Amino acid sequence: MTPTMVGLLMFSGMLVMMALRVPIAAAMFIPGALGYWALTSDMALLNQLKGAPVARLSVYDLSVIPLFLLMGQFATQGGLSRDLFKAAAAFVGHIRGGLAMAAILAAAAFGAVCGSSVATSATITQVAYPEMKANGYHGRLSTAALACGGTLGILIPPSVPLVVYAILTEQNVAKLFAAAFVPGLIAMGGYLLVIAIVCRFRPELATPSAPLAWSARWAALFNIWPIVLIFLAVFGGIYGGVFSPTEGAAVGTVGTFLAGVLRRELDRAGIVRSFMGMAETSAMVFMIFLGADMMNAALALTQMPAALAQWVSHLPVSPLLIVGGVLAMYVVLGCVMDELSMLLLTIPVIFPAVMGLPLMGLGAEDKAIWFGILVLMTVGIGLVAPPVGLNVYVVNGIARDVSMNETYKGVFPFLASDVLRLLAMLVFPSMSLGLVALLFK
Repeated sequence: MTPTMVGLLMFSGMLVMMALRVPIAAAMFIPGALGYWALTSDMALLNQLKGAPVARLSVYDLSVIPLFLLMGQFATQGGLSRDLFKAAAAFVGHIRGGLAMAAILAAAAFGAVCGSSVATSATITQVAYPEMKANGYHGRLSTAALACGGTLGILIPPSVPLVVYAILTEQNVAKLFAAAFVPGLIAMGGYLLVIAIVCRFRPELATPSAPLAWSARWAALFNIWPIVLIFLAVFGGIYGGVFSPTEGAAVGTVGTFLAGVLRRELDRAGIVRSFMGMAETSAMVFMIFLGADMMNAALALTQMPAALAQWVSHLPVSPLLIVGGVLAMYVVLGCVMDELSMLLLTIPVIFPAVMGLPLMGLGAEDKAIWFGILVLMTVGIGLVAPPVGLNVYVVNGIARDVSMNETYKGVFPFLASDVLRLLAMLVFPSMSLGLVALLFK
């Protein structure tokens, strides 16, 4: 059997196991191990199994993932998400669609201390949806805004998928965070504009709330000072050269913990829930790492990644069209895989091919950073696009009185904003690279 045939059988086996609802880590690990054994020998496979997990899990940079996850858990259990929504609602809740806009703003701010899209969606939905429902908001607008706003959890730094991308491609995490910041703000602005337009033509979807006195607004704003300080400390320290991204994650985790304790919101039970949530998610992430490593080691033996890179570099089409095709593939993969699984499985194969393309005169590092942000935004689209948008399922699991069909109807205007932003980023790399050039001269 030829190596190419083994590679195709591995992919087919992985897809079949996913369809049978086998955990994603096992669905990658088992075909990868069988393929590696078929291409080498028993002893070679045992040597791979002996050394690869230690080599992967002993990487110092990976410690940033559980730290950012724990920071998000402390923020959730410490009530910071509730204060973020209240502060945003205090200033914009009185306009039509204002509570939906407040949910977007709260999701963006919470994403600055979370790093996870699903966690952001779940947390903000628990806080914002009851308020929107009580004020007569239609379930379509409410759940769609919450699901799409949750994607800001991975666009606004820190971002766990972006950390994974940096590790896989050996790029600077701080530069990737800087590159994601402006696209994240543009995404937030686009979602706010979508809500304003939808409410302009469908005013029955949202009822304005009564405006608050300015004293109440300033009081609500004052309550979010811990998040502002944590954000400034973490990212000011990283870009000021005071500490590395991993050290910044540790500083942010301690700061979020202290904020929750001092506000008397984070009790012993909340601390236990935070550590358990972090441990469960970290275990899932690292198991996916091991499964993807096994699959990619076997694929490397088939020479399929190198052949793909060679084939792509000689295609008689525009390099931008090729990148667009890759991004479309990520949207399709989002129907069956979560964001981390997609990155871990595809980046080792796709990244060399993209780096071999002449793309608007970009240097190797700029090209890698720009492509990473494009992938991150496309992954965000996959989290809300039908038929299987993970964020939509998370939000509807909380807002059980709204049908999935209604939420997807509300999601389409937000998806239009996402597609326009992605096309702009594809054509104008400076939208993500400008801040990188400014901060890292």
